[in-house]
Amino acid sequence: MAETRLEEIRKIRLGKAQELRDMGINPYPPQAIKDHPNKYIVDSFDQFEGKTVTLTGRLISWREHGQIAFGQLRDQSGDIQVFVQQDKLEDTNPENGNLGFSDLNLMDIGDFLQVTGEITKTTRGEISITPTKVIIIGKSIRPLPEKWHGLTDTEERFRKRYLDIMLNPEIRDRFLMRTKLVSGIRSYLDDLGFVEVETPVLQPLYGGANAKPFTTHLNALNAEMYLRIADELYLKRLLVAGYEKVYEIAKDFRNEGMDQTHNPEFTMIEYYEAFADYQRVMDVTEGLFKYLAEQTHGSTQIEVGEHQVDLGGKWPRITMIDAIKERLNIDVENMSEDELVGFAKENNIGLLGKETKGQLIFIIFDDLVTKQLIEPTWIIDYPKDISPLSKDHRSKEGWVERFEGYIGGKEICDGWSELTDPIEQRQRFESDMKAVREDKEEAQRVDEDFLEAMEYGMPPIGGIGIGIDRLTMFFTNIWSIKEVIIYPTMKSSSLKSENRKDR
Repeated sequence: MAETRLEEIRKIRLGKAQELRDMGINPYPPQAIKDHPNKYIVDSFDQFEGKTVTLTGRLISWREHGQIAFGQLRDQSGDIQVFVQQDKLEDTNPENGNLGFSDLNLMDIGDFLQVTGEITKTTRGEISITPTKVIIIGKSIRPLPEKWHGLTDTEERFRKRYLDIMLNPEIRDRFLMRTKLVSGIRSYLDDLGFVEVETPVLQPLYGGANAKPFTTHLNALNAEMYLRIADELYLKRLLVAGYEKVYEIAKDFRNEGMDQTHNPEFTMIEYYEAFADYQRVMDVTEGLFKYLAEQTHGSTQIEVGEHQVDLGGKWPRITMIDAIKERLNIDVENMSEDELVGFAKENNIGLLGKETKGQLIFIIFDDLVTKQLIEPTWIIDYPKDISPLSKDHRSKEGWVERFEGYIGGKEICDGWSELTDPIEQRQRFESDMKAVREDKEEAQRVDEDFLEAMEYGMPPIGGIGIGIDRLTMFFTNIWSIKEVIIYPTMKSSSLKSENRKDR
């Protein structure tokens, strides 16, 4: 819409708002009345037929036919038709804000309304409210987009998410699904005796993952600080303190690339259990996914990508070596680093250079095997040199007790038996820092405070991290992270405009 046309519409609507004020009607009253959600009325018509109720919502459509008019009123629950009949609508009354039939032209599509009237059904079978009172409770100055579905600029949808949600009920349902998932996680873990806690977002040292942090400066302490990349190390300190089961649903930040499945700001659920190992954590997590499926879908059958999968039943647990051997017919454990590099190059797998053998094995697995893991599968036992926080495998030297969950060819979660030996942990931190590779900035730092906590004694621990954004993608089968974050990270519109001018 051209700017001049928009300003013309705004001028007309501002004039209507002033006209209401001149009549003694406040177009932005401090309060409104609402008896029930709109959809509840529609779904329970037999209960409400012939009764008078008061509903609220945004006017989405409006058309007049002589002495009658039809509108669509939308609230969070859904839509209901407003069937206005001139002889049933009370006259304009500044004392209660009611608009008479002749003053309904002061309404516009986009206005918030409070409507009081009888619940009826039209001759065409449309469940409606036939109002005796219509009150504007929030005047809209800008017009709603007329052809929102036709917009090709998806960035505009994300940038103006309020319009996206307002006009597309399925988008609202998607974010309600996210809310249900978070509530379900809390319910499931609370019932198992886990305690929800909060740990610092602003940290003097980042850790708990291999990632590049956001940095900032804390003026009060004249100190460099980091936004956390994970909450793992702080949660594990609490197990030193005597907590036995803890979890946190946390905002994390990683100053890295953005793509279909990664956003610099994201949400994680991490939970840790004392006296447990990775087998126990897989049991708990498998139960969590089945619970969430039943709570949100009413079944363990869900769609992932183009595949129909069943989360019910026991998920197989397969070692990484066996998964590679079964699907690629190679024995990576007995191959040299040069042979692994050669295999990677033959299969067009990108390498940074100077990778360790363990890193090469994981890269080959990640690039060639994961997409084949359709049914719910636990991949277990990972190379030690890509898992600086995992406990050594109890029977296989050079490997650790780590797992990842794969469903529909997608990695869903990551966990392990936690390293609890402070001497070994120090060596792992130092080894990761000294690693000669191009991603050194993402290496784990030596966290002396965490190591000191470990030296006071740490019980056996099993732990896991699951991305809430990825979990929402999984349960909605929408594999774009920007579609499941209400306000994804975007370049500011002002910067975007400046870039256009530069070109």
